[in-house]
Amino acid sequence: MKNENKDLYYLHELSDYKVADNYADVRDWQVVDSDGRFIGKVDSLLVSKQAERVVYLDVEVDSAVIEEGHETYSKPTSEGIHEFLNADGENHLIIPIGVVTLDESLSKVHCNGISYSMFAKTKRFKKGTEINRSYELMVLPNTQNEIGNDVANQTDSSFYNRQEFFPRKINEE
Repeated sequence: MKNENKDLYYLHELSDYKVADNYADVRDWQVVDSDGRFIGKVDSLLVSKQAERVVYLDVEVDSAVIEEGHETYSKPTSEGIHEFLNADGENHLIIPIGVVTLDESLSKVHCNGISYSMFAKTKRFKKGTEINRSYELMVLPNTQNEIGNDVANQTDSSFYNRQEFFPRKINEE
């Protein structure tokens, strides 16, 4: 069944969309965390048709990051659930375009304020998975400390009008 409320599409799914001339196409660029550690690469771009622009980077997380951070059973179950158990092949996650800085001279995406641990422990998905709002709301608080609880209460028309969804270049910091 086709989801008529779908708003997020991979850029390659939309034949009439392309990266704007004044922005770099960051697909295949290296992604580094807030400490400059290698995380993975940008695999794809996610476009909001309503906002008519790229709002997320789809990052393929490097297997070393996944293996290093995976400590599912390190805490007793009496303390509750602490992390998602990602299945084999779930090595992608989304990052809002506005919480990263694009370094065009080095072809790198710097994740400002996002720790190595977040990439290792956040719920991931398999390449090409359709992204829904519940996944967005699960991941957003992990990608930026300033994102408040109000994010879940925003209307669809205003959801992508936040600073987290507008791109920045390294010279704009």
